[in-house]
Amino acid sequence: MSSFPFTPSRRSFVAGTLAVAGSPAAAMVAAPDRLIAGTYASRGGAGVVPLAGTAKGWSAGAPAVAIRNASFGVTSRDGRFRYLLDEIEAGTLGIYDRALKPLGSVSTLGAHPCHAALSPDGGLLAVANYSSGNVALWRLDRKTGLPVGAAQSVAHRGSGPDQRRQTGPHAHWVGFSRDGRMLHAVDLGADAVFAHRVDPASGRVTGSDVAYRATPGSGPRHLAWHPRLPVAYLLAELANTVTVLRAGADGGFTAGATLSTLPAGFSGASYGAHIAVNRAGTRLYLSNRGHDSIAVFAIAREGGLSLIQHVSCGGHWPRLFLLREDRGELLVANERSGNVAVLRIQDDGRLGEPERGPAVAGVVFLSA
Repeated sequence: MSSFPFTPSRRSFVAGTLAVAGSPAAAMVAAPDRLIAGTYASRGGAGVVPLAGTAKGWSAGAPAVAIRNASFGVTSRDGRFRYLLDEIEAGTLGIYDRALKPLGSVSTLGAHPCHAALSPDGGLLAVANYSSGNVALWRLDRKTGLPVGAAQSVAHRGSGPDQRRQTGPHAHWVGFSRDGRMLHAVDLGADAVFAHRVDPASGRVTGSDVAYRATPGSGPRHLAWHPRLPVAYLLAELANTVTVLRAGADGGFTAGATLSTLPAGFSGASYGAHIAVNRAGTRLYLSNRGHDSIAVFAIAREGGLSLIQHVSCGGHWPRLFLLREDRGELLVANERSGNVAVLRIQDDGRLGEPERGPAVAGVVFLSA
C-alpha cells in the first residue's frame, strides 16, 4: 500500500474508469464464460443446455432439444467443431459447429457410446462403445470437420467375475498417446486397458495388446495422464480405487500403488466415475457416485498419490466434473439431483464447500 495518499479529482476518476472499462482485459473479464451441458433423456434431460458464467455465477439457457443423450463429446483444437455422442443402442456421433448447428452424423458402429478422444494433431477421432465393447476410429477432414471414409471398428474381448456388469467387454474410455501412435482404451467388462497401435499414414489400427490387466472384478472406467511424467492414473468404478500406472515405451503399463477413493469406514454402495489431473501435475481429482463426493489426492514429484480431502459434490450422483483452473472452480454434473455444483479451488488445490449451481435435469456431461 502506498505511503503517499492521493485523492483523484472526479474528472480523472471518471476518465480512468472509462479507460479501464474499455480495455481488452476488462472486456474479457466482463464477457460471459460459456459451456454446454449434455443430459440423459431418461433422467428428464431436455437436450444440450447452454451455460453462461459471470462473476455472479452460472445460469442455464434454453436447451438444444434435438441433441439427445449427449453423455460425452470433444471439441476440435481450433474450437470450430464439436463431436457429441448420442448414447443409445444404435450409437451415433453428431458433428456440429461451435453454435451447435448440425453438420453431419454417423453411426459409431456400436451400442451406447460413452467416451471420445481426438488425436494430438486433430486428424483422428476415437469413440468407446460401452455395451458392444468396441472402439470406432475415423480420419477427419480438418477443414470441414467431417469424417473421411468409413470408420474402423476394433473389438475388445474379455469378461470379469461380476455377472451383472462384466459378462463381456465394455469399452469406457479412449485416449491417444502424445505422439498419436497408440490408442489406449479402458474396458470395464474385461478388467483391462488395451493398447491399439495406430499407423499415422493410414490412420488405422494395425494391432492390439493388453497394456494392463486390472484386478479381477475391479471394473476400470477412466484414465488420466500426468502432464509431464510417464505416469497415468486408472480409476476403477466397481472397486472404488485409483491405481498409479507407469508407462513403458511399448505402450504397456506397470502398476504401482492402489488407493481407495472412499474414506475409511464407508460401507455404502458407491461407484467411481471421473478423474482429472490439474495442469501443474500436483493434484488429482475424482468423483464418487453414491458417497457423492469429490476426492482430492496430492501428487508427489515422482507421481505417487496421497489422499488429502473428500468434499461433498453438491448434489447426488456426480457422473462427470470439469476442472476450470482459470476461473478457480470445479464444476460437477450431478446426474440424479439434476444440478451443476460449483466447488472453488483453493490455493493449495483443495476444494471449498459446494454451491448448488444451476438446475439441469439429467446432466451428465460438461464441456467448453
